[in-house]
Amino acid sequence: MKNFLFLFDSPEQFTGLVIRLTLALVILPHGCQLLFGWFGGFGFSTTMKFFTETERLPWLIGFMVIMLQSVGALFILLGFGSRILAFGTMIMFIGMIFTSHLKFGFFMNWFGTQKGEGYEYHLLVIGLCIALVFSGSGRFSVDRLLVQYMKA
Repeated sequence: MKNFLFLFDSPEQFTGLVIRLTLALVILPHGCQLLFGWFGGFGFSTTMKFFTETERLPWLIGFMVIMLQSVGALFILLGFGSRILAFGTMIMFIGMIFTSHLKFGFFMNWFGTQKGEGYEYHLLVIGLCIALVFSGSGRFSVDRLLVQYMKA
């Protein structure tokens, strides 16, 4: 078990805290839309139907997208497994670019003049994920408490 502590180890600095709070607070509301239907979302069943029938994603991938954006974002907010979840989120957002957003170009559809959304938001999330993978969860994180407990 101690061989894997580096995945959770994190210096006590504010950088990781700021990165993970920013990332989680942007993604978590989207996850709540997908999972619960909050904030004008469609909820789990309708979202899964969209992913599998319209986007033609395998059921498991659709499920993982919903879980990463909801439960995963909540865990990132708490600083639990942040490096692992940030890496998974990065892979997910790269997949989103190539499966759904690349064809609409770089810019988001701010004025409703495009047929879909571009990928500029996705690049920002990917950048935050990369920073979190390298920095760790930072201060006030479950990861730090876990490592301190395991080393004791």
